[in-house]
Amino acid sequence: MNPVIFLCVLSMLPQLGAPSVAPFRAVVEMVSGDSRIFSGESVRLKCSVPDVRSSWSHLWFRGSEQLPQHGQHLILWKMKIQESGKYYCEGVRDSQVGDIKTLQSLPLEISVDGGWVILQVPPEPSLVSDTLKVMCRARGTPPLHEVILYKDAVEVMRQNGLNPYFYLTNLTLEEQGVYSCRASWDIDRRTRSVISADASVQIFDVLSLPVLEIVADNDLMPANKMKLICHVQYNARAPAPPINYYFYKNNNRLGTATSENHDLVRRTPGQYSCRAKVPLLGISRSSELESFGQVKGPGIMLHPDLRPRNSRPFAPSISSPQTSRPPAAEPTEAQPSFHQSTQTPTFTEPTEVSSIQTSSPAPKPSQPAPSTLQSTVQSLSQTPALVNIFEELSDDTSAESSVGSADVSSGGSVESSGGSAESDDIP
Repeated sequence: MNPVIFLCVLSMLPQLGAPSVAPFRAVVEMVSGDSRIFSGESVRLKCSVPDVRSSWSHLWFRGSEQLPQHGQHLILWKMKIQESGKYYCEGVRDSQVGDIKTLQSLPLEISVDGGWVILQVPPEPSLVSDTLKVMCRARGTPPLHEVILYKDAVEVMRQNGLNPYFYLTNLTLEEQGVYSCRASWDIDRRTRSVISADASVQIFDVLSLPVLEIVADNDLMPANKMKLICHVQYNARAPAPPINYYFYKNNNRLGTATSENHDLVRRTPGQYSCRAKVPLLGISRSSELESFGQVKGPGIMLHPDLRPRNSRPFAPSISSPQTSRPPAAEPTEAQPSFHQSTQTPTFTEPTEVSSIQTSSPAPKPSQPAPSTLQSTVQSLSQTPALVNIFEELSDDTSAESSVGSADVSSGGSVESSGGSAESDDIP
C-alpha cells in the first residue's frame, strides 16, 4: 500500500468513531410540575428535536451525569432534595457514518425544597412591561390567612385571605432581584408562620443596548473595506417581529436598513455607530460611538516653530520698567482692589527707577532664589533674544515698549542686584 494512503486512512480512523453533530439544538420543556417543588413531589419533562424528517432517540443528563432514561419524556417520581440540579437532553440517531447527535439543550433547573413554604417563580426570565405572577405555596395547601412578599429582604406586598398569588405589573429592570415570601396559617389552634427560601427573578429588556464592533484586519476582506457588526440581544416572545439594523458614520446613515447585523463599508477614519429597531413594537436603541483611525477634531496643535512671536518664553518673566507696575508681593496704596471692578486702576510711578537695587524683600518659598534669577538675567543679557522679554506689555503701553526694547537692544545693559533688574536707557 502506498505510504501516503496508509497515513491518510490512519488519520481518518478517529473521525469515523466520533459521532457527528447536527446543526440544531434539542429543546427541553416542563410538561407537569414546577421548577420549585417540595420533596416527595414529581416532575415530568419532554425533549424535542426540531427535525421531523428523521427518527431520533433521546439522552438525558443531570449536570454532567448521563441518566439511564432514553425516552422522549423524563418522569422524576417523588423527587428528593439531592435530585435538585440542571437537566439537559440531546437527540441521537444512527447513520451510515455513525451516530449523529444534536447540540445539547439549554438547561432547565429544578429545585427540591424540604421545608414548609416555597416561592414559585417562572423558570424563564421576564421581559420589561410584562406582568410577573408568583405563588407563595405552603406544603399540604393549608388555608392561609396572610402572605407577605419580600424583595431583597424588604416587604413589597401583603395580602390577607386564601389567595397565595402576587402579580407584579408593568415590570421594569429595577424589579429584578431576589424574592421570598412568608405564609401564615392556623393548625391545631396554633398559628404557624414560615418564610420561604430565596428565589431569583430575572428581567430582560426586549432590546438590549447595541454594541458596535469594527473588524478592519481580516484577510478575507478587501484592503479598502472594513466590517461593522452590531451586537444586540433581542428577547421578544415567539413569534418575534423582524428587527432592522442601521449603520452610521459621523451621524450620517450608511446605506439603507438591513435585516443583517453586519455591513461592509469603506475603510475611512470617523466616528461609527449602529442602531437596532423593531418597527412593529416601536422599539429602537442606538450604540455608543466607536472611533476608527485618526479622527480630526476642532482643535489643531501648532508646531513649536509656528507659534506666534509674542508667546511667552520658558525663562522666568521679568517686569519691564515701562509698565510701572509694582511687584505683586508689595502692592501700593494706589493699586485697586479686586472688588472694585468699575474703577480704572491707577499705579504710582516710582520717582527714581535707578534706586531699585537692594530694597526688595526676602524671597518667599514659592519664588526663585536671587542667585538663580541673577544668573538667568545675565545669560539673557548676552543673547539677542532679550528683546522678546519686553514684548509682553499691555496694549496701552505698546508704543513705549517698542522704544524701550529698541534702546536696550542697541546699547543698553541690564544689571541684577538682589533679585531686581534696572536699565540705564529708561526714557
